Amino acid sequence: MTEMELDYRAYCNYCPGFCCYRLEGSTLYLDAVDINRLARHFNISDGEARRRFIEGRNTFKVRSDGSCIFLLKGKSYQRCGVHAARPRQCREFPYDQPCPYLHRQDLLAKIFPKVKADLAVN
Repeated sequence: MTEMELDYRAYCNYCPGFCCYRLEGSTLYLDAVDINRLARHFNISDGEARRRFIEGRNTFKVRSDGSCIFLLKGKSYQRCGVHAARPRQCREFPYDQPCPYLHRQDLLAKIFPKVKADLAVN
């Protein structure tokens, strides 16, 4: 199997959720389909999903540490609380590319302390 044939998402299976933290300048873009999927997951209206979970027009709210509100704290993997209803951008990441958090030391240096603190919760 060549590097071009690799499914880079396979590496996500045991990831502690590096991409679930908002870094300065990054945005998770949600569209109407994503919001509707989330609303159906919780059996609420799209408007109620927007009110509860969306910041501004197009991204999830985050906690004070920058983590997604659906990130399950204290777990080392399978940390998404809405995995079946996650947005398209989350489903497609890392876009058939190597995970940038594993290949860029600058990103890993910003994210790893946050993940480490979350894992220390339990």
